[in-house]
Amino acid sequence: MTHTTDNQPNASERSTVTAPKKKLIEVSLPLEAINAAGGREKSIRHGHPSTLHLWWARRPLATARAVLFSQLVDDPSSRPEEFPTRDEQDAERARLHDLIAKLVVWENSNDEELLSAAKEEIRRSNNGNLPAVLDPFAGGGTIPLEAQRLGLPSNASDLNPVAVLINRALVDFPSRFADRSPVHPEADVQSTDWSRGRGLAEDVRKYGVWLRDEAERRVGSHYPCAIGPDGEPRTVIAWLWARTVTNPNPANPVEVPLVPSWQICSKKGKEVYVRPTVVDGEVRFKVNRGPLPDDMKGFGTVDRSGAESVADGTPISFEYIRGEGRAGRIGARLIATIVEDARGRLYLSPTAEAEAAADVERPLDGPSEALPDAALGFRVQNYGLTEWGDLFTNRQLLAINAMTGLLPELRLMVERDALAAGFDSAGVGLDAGGSGSKAYADAVSVYLSLAISRLTARSSNLSIWHPGRETVEHVFLRPAMSMTWSYPEANPFSSSSGSFLGQVDWVSRALERVPAGPPAVSVTQADASTRSYESVVVSTDPPYYDNIGYSDLSDFYYVWLRRMLSGILPESFATLLTPKQEELVANPFRHGGQQGAERFFIDGFNQVFSAIRTTASSDCPIAVYYAYRQSETNKDGTSSTGWHTLLGGLIRSGWEITATWPVRTESAKRPRSLGANALATSVVLACRPRPVDAVATTRRAFVAALKSELPVALRNLMQGAIAPVDLAQAAIGPGISVYSRYSRVREADGSDMSVRDALLLINSTLDEVLGEQESDFDPDTRFAVKWYRQYGWAQESSGIADQLARSSDTSIGALERGGIFEAKGGNARLLAPGHLEGTWDPTTDERVSVWEATVRLAAVMAKDGADKVAELLPSVQTRVNLDAVKELGFLLFHEAEKKKDTKDAILFNGLVSAWGDVNEQARKFASTPRSSQQEFDFDEDED
Repeated sequence: MTHTTDNQPNASERSTVTAPKKKLIEVSLPLEAINAAGGREKSIRHGHPSTLHLWWARRPLATARAVLFSQLVDDPSSRPEEFPTRDEQDAERARLHDLIAKLVVWENSNDEELLSAAKEEIRRSNNGNLPAVLDPFAGGGTIPLEAQRLGLPSNASDLNPVAVLINRALVDFPSRFADRSPVHPEADVQSTDWSRGRGLAEDVRKYGVWLRDEAERRVGSHYPCAIGPDGEPRTVIAWLWARTVTNPNPANPVEVPLVPSWQICSKKGKEVYVRPTVVDGEVRFKVNRGPLPDDMKGFGTVDRSGAESVADGTPISFEYIRGEGRAGRIGARLIATIVEDARGRLYLSPTAEAEAAADVERPLDGPSEALPDAALGFRVQNYGLTEWGDLFTNRQLLAINAMTGLLPELRLMVERDALAAGFDSAGVGLDAGGSGSKAYADAVSVYLSLAISRLTARSSNLSIWHPGRETVEHVFLRPAMSMTWSYPEANPFSSSSGSFLGQVDWVSRALERVPAGPPAVSVTQADASTRSYESVVVSTDPPYYDNIGYSDLSDFYYVWLRRMLSGILPESFATLLTPKQEELVANPFRHGGQQGAERFFIDGFNQVFSAIRTTASSDCPIAVYYAYRQSETNKDGTSSTGWHTLLGGLIRSGWEITATWPVRTESAKRPRSLGANALATSVVLACRPRPVDAVATTRRAFVAALKSELPVALRNLMQGAIAPVDLAQAAIGPGISVYSRYSRVREADGSDMSVRDALLLINSTLDEVLGEQESDFDPDTRFAVKWYRQYGWAQESSGIADQLARSSDTSIGALERGGIFEAKGGNARLLAPGHLEGTWDPTTDERVSVWEATVRLAAVMAKDGADKVAELLPSVQTRVNLDAVKELGFLLFHEAEKKKDTKDAILFNGLVSAWGDVNEQARKFASTPRSSQQEFDFDEDED
């Protein structure tokens, strides 16, 4: 399925200037294919470029690839000389959609034939040229990487040096050494395909082994083996520690552990837990196998309300814990040791020898840079952690320092081997654009520095042990610096979770799959508000208002990367910490409170997009991403500050929003966004410069235009591939397009209508459109919708039910015969989905309503999946209109959201989101003749 929208007025209505050709992104996108590919990327681990190094809130590669292509390729309606009729335009559009659907598939990422076809389409729409693309907020490098993959001359910039490094490592350095065999003497250069960055990746692996082995030779004595139950030495994967404070009861000053849960392995059949006991005034720990006993279930000794002493039950407040932390009196005790075993993990009770091995002096050359006094997402300073070095144990600092200290020696080794392998001996380094032996040695050092940087996030006392996966998790499971009470101290010299060679492998696999040019992408460190935008097409994912404090968080990595790379990339690592003041984030700690932060963001945003409007290429629209979160929705249905600030900033900067596309980044079948602050949708906006002679209008005229244009666009959306959870955001596109085409919209008092008020009107129109659908439903369905809206699945009086049934032109008896209602003993209720999930044959059902079909299918979908729904659909079509079923699914999702019924919302969203897949599968079932089945005839536009 695809979605189209075409709500812009004719050029003659708006301006005397000839309008530029519409691009595909302004008319139609194959959202279903894009969403499926973007959602699937969440499950792709090894080889995905995002695994090179962490950056926050990356968009899926598939989304960026599709957006860039559709941003640059003409919609067929803009080439009437080639496609004069609507049918010909539709056919050409379908061909382009099919090409996008192939492009976004992960396995096709480096399909040269397919990428060449895409490149030719871009040329054909741009007078034989490939437009230059720029992302001024390049972040994790997704957009520049996909521009390079499509063969586009492109540029990337970011203010943050860590982001710049990641971009250069993805799109610049690999291009200089593409298709070269490895130089390490032990690499088998004869028998392997060394295309793209494979040779460089192999050298990163080989020299990574040397670095690990040499570091272990120097500090490995501090990472001893543990003795297993069989008396044999076992390699340790991690030591599990618990922070401790002194019991506040002065009569019993025991060092007590702060542990959220005593369960350290939760895999079914392999459960392991730790039991604490107090012996002679000291807490001791014993590892036990089996499920957590009843007396230990729930939280351990600390939760969000505070802590409790295992010694005597004394309550311990966070105020006390913070005071102990600021006084430097928070300690740590070993509670378990995890070792490698032939069958997985083996958990051992702690020993005095293991605890003593970790007792090392703090290295003098660790990162002593100060943590911010206050910053977005930072909490750890309250507990006495005030320097970046405080986020590591002394043993972790020792190991990381050993690795970083070996890099200069490794560089000389790689340069020598590169010369022997035939590299140019020119002494131009990587930062100066070199591609000879010196630059190659720099490049290998950069990628191993990224591996060490990855290691720091798993070798921190803020890391987490995941008892379900039995893995060491990095510190940034959320974009914040949060306190952890128990933490794993990974063994960097093991071959398991949290090891250094594990990080080298992640980096190498990502390096193997990057396009590696040509063309190489120009990457610079620059402030988006002051850089040039001359003759480029902008596609960008700007910072998300106040959701993520990029610069403060990235200092966690920067303090280490600066130590490793200041001699290789001196300009990028010239400052003590990352730049802060110019960062385009609404940070109240940096700009005098919330109002000052909002003003800073708005002014900076307007400055950036005003500059883009003035100098960027006008042949193609710009594309702007916004990562929308469900928690940003206000009670009135509008979105909160970040979203309307972005919209308002674009419009004030002179942009007309020609389309918005809600692109799913999570699985549509199970939207974690419902009821949780998870990313629900990346809203992609296509924007054109608003004509300088755009007219002003009144509120009344705007509302009239909205009510004229928006209902048609919304119905098109619902007939396409939009999931119910995305409909409210999708509706913003055609609605805000009407609003932004005017230079201003005047309220009755002469003031300008705000974006917030425009969004309220758009949401109100959405309510009206969904409400108007009720009149088209059968009487039983009209009754059920009214009842659900008022009472849900709860019981009410039979008298009320009778009155409502009569007003809906049905009766309680008819509703009961229809199998959707129950009336007993003076009470009545709608039958909930759980009552309608059993065996059902629509062809023999006496009375089938759209309500019954929708609720039954949603229940079957939740219980048995899409295959079972597809099996039923041909028979359902013989009794009710399937378009009506889909429309009711939208309406019921909308009502469930208003009732804050997450369970129902997920249920109906699941059915409608899978509608395209279900239709396709249903065709296969329909191709098999059945005696009771009529001809199965779906409209082609549902394909």
